[in-house]
Amino acid sequence: MEHIGALQAFVTADEYDREPTAAELDAIELESPLILAEVDLLDAQITTLDRTPTELDARRIRRARNRVLAARRDLVNRATAATGGVA
Repeated sequence: MEHIGALQAFVTADEYDREPTAAELDAIELESPLILAEVDLLDAQITTLDRTPTELDARRIRRARNRVLAARRDLVNRATAATGGVA
């Protein structure tokens, strides 16, 4: 049986077959509050897909949107503070 494999280096995806670097992990950790807030918003929206939203559902979505906006604001403020710029 003949071995079939990539013979050229550019065919193998070594750039994508690696673990995340420390900088990438730090970036993920920095953005995790925003990611979690967006997941909460998505969960709140999904619950209202198959029924008419109640006042409680609307309140839950509104609060989740406010948490997303606050997380985005905090992320931008941290980024501009780190670069010394103005938001």
